[in-house]
Amino acid sequence: MIATNNEELVKRIAKLARQNKELEEKAKALLKMNEILQRDYEKMRALCEKLSPDGKKEGTEAERKEKSLKFNMATVLFSEIHTSSIMSEGTDSALLMDELDEILFEFDQIASRYNIEKIKTIGDTFMCAGGIPVKNITNPVDVVMAAIEMRSFLSDFEQKKRTGGERLWEFKIGIHTGPVTAAVAGRKKINYDIKGDTVNTASRLETISENWMILISVMTYELVKEFFDCEYYGKLPVKYKGDLQLYRVKGLKREFAVDGKRILPNDAFRIKFGLIQFTDIQEIILDKLERELPGYLYYHNVKHTVDVVTEVELIGWAEGCTDEEILILKTAALFHDVGHTVSYDDHEFHGTIIARQMLARYNYTPDQIDRICSVIMSTKLPPKPSDLLEEIICDSDLDYLGRSDFIPVSNTLFEELKSQNKMGSLNEWNKLQIKFISGHQYFTRTARKLREVNKQLQIKRIQSLIT
Repeated sequence: MIATNNEELVKRIAKLARQNKELEEKAKALLKMNEILQRDYEKMRALCEKLSPDGKKEGTEAERKEKSLKFNMATVLFSEIHTSSIMSEGTDSALLMDELDEILFEFDQIASRYNIEKIKTIGDTFMCAGGIPVKNITNPVDVVMAAIEMRSFLSDFEQKKRTGGERLWEFKIGIHTGPVTAAVAGRKKINYDIKGDTVNTASRLETISENWMILISVMTYELVKEFFDCEYYGKLPVKYKGDLQLYRVKGLKREFAVDGKRILPNDAFRIKFGLIQFTDIQEIILDKLERELPGYLYYHNVKHTVDVVTEVELIGWAEGCTDEEILILKTAALFHDVGHTVSYDDHEFHGTIIARQMLARYNYTPDQIDRICSVIMSTKLPPKPSDLLEEIICDSDLDYLGRSDFIPVSNTLFEELKSQNKMGSLNEWNKLQIKFISGHQYFTRTARKLREVNKQLQIKRIQSLIT
C-alpha cells in the first residue's frame, strides 16, 4: 500500500512538474509577445507623431511643423494638360472645366492603381510621386507605366469626345527619380508636399517636353530601360551638376506587351517585374522574422531563411528553371519558415496562410500562389517532393548537411530542440544525426554534385564526437 501511494505521489509530482514547465513556457511566450507589442506600439506612436502636424510631442508648434520625412528614392511625375488655343476659342468654358475635371479624376485613379501618391493638382498640372509614403524599389517602373496609361486614356478620351481626328487637349509629362523630402499635413487624410532637386528637375522636364511626349531623366531611364522602348532625346543643363541626359518613352518593349500600341503588359512583364518587386517583399518578411520569431529559434532564424532563398536561386538556375519558376522558388523559400511566428509545429501550413494573405496584394496570380504554397508544404519532414521545384527547395532547406559549417549549424538546431524539451543530450542528438544523414539523399543533380561528397564526410565527423 505504501509503495502504491509513493508511486502515485511520484506521478503527481511529475505531473505538477510538467504543468509548471508548461506554465513557464507560456509565461516566456507571453513576455516575448508583450515585448513585441511594446516595440510595435512605440513604432506606431513615433510614426503618428511624425505624421500628425499637431501631434503631442515636446517642442514648439513651429518645431513640429518643420518635421519631415526623407525618401532616398522617389520618382516624381509632372503632367500638364492644356487646351489647343485654336479650338478653345470657340469652346464653352464650362465644358472645358468639366472635361478637365474628368481627365484629372481619371489620372488620380490611374496613380492610385499603381500605388503612386497624388501630391497636388495646380490648375491643369497634375503632380504625383512613386515610392512615398511606402518606400519601394519598383516606383520608377510604376510611374512610367502610369504615364503610359494616362497618355492612352487621354487619347481614347479625345476620340470619344470629338470626330475627324481633332484634338482639344494637349498633353506632356516629365519624370525624374531621386531623393525627396516630404512635409506631412492633414488630420483625417494625410497629405504630402515634396521638395528638393528631384522635384525641380521633374518640373523642368515637363516644361521642355513636347506635346504627347513622356520625357524621363537618365536616372529614371537606367531603372526602367529593360522594360520600355526609349529613345535618346537630348541634354538638359543642370546647375552645378553638368548636363542631364534625357530619353523619350515610346512604350513597353514588344516582348513585354500584349497589344500593338505597347500599352498593356503581358505575363513576361509581370514575371520580370515580380523578380524586382521580390526585394520589397523580402524586406517586409525579414523584418517580420526579426521582430516576431521566438528567441529559442537558434536554427530557424533570419539567416536560415536568407540561406534558403539564395540556395533555391543558385540550384534553380543550374537546373534550367524559367524566370517564373525562379520567382516561385524564391517566394516559397522566403515564406517557408515564416509560420514559426505563429507556431513551431505545422509552421509550413501557417506559412502558406501568411503567404496567401500577402501575395495577392503584390499581383501574384491565384495559380502562382497555389504553386508557392505547394512548394512550401513540400519542406515538411520527411521531404517527399513531387516535382523539380519541390526537389530544389527540399535540397536547399537541408543544404547545410553537405556544407563545411555543418557541425556548428547542427548544434544550433540541437539547442533549439533542447530548449523546447524535444531533444535530450548532445550525444543522443549526434546519434540521431548519423541516422538521418545516412538515410538522406539530395534530389537534384546540382545538389548532389555540390554537397553529396561533403555530406558523407559529416558522418565520420559526428561519429568521432559520440561517446
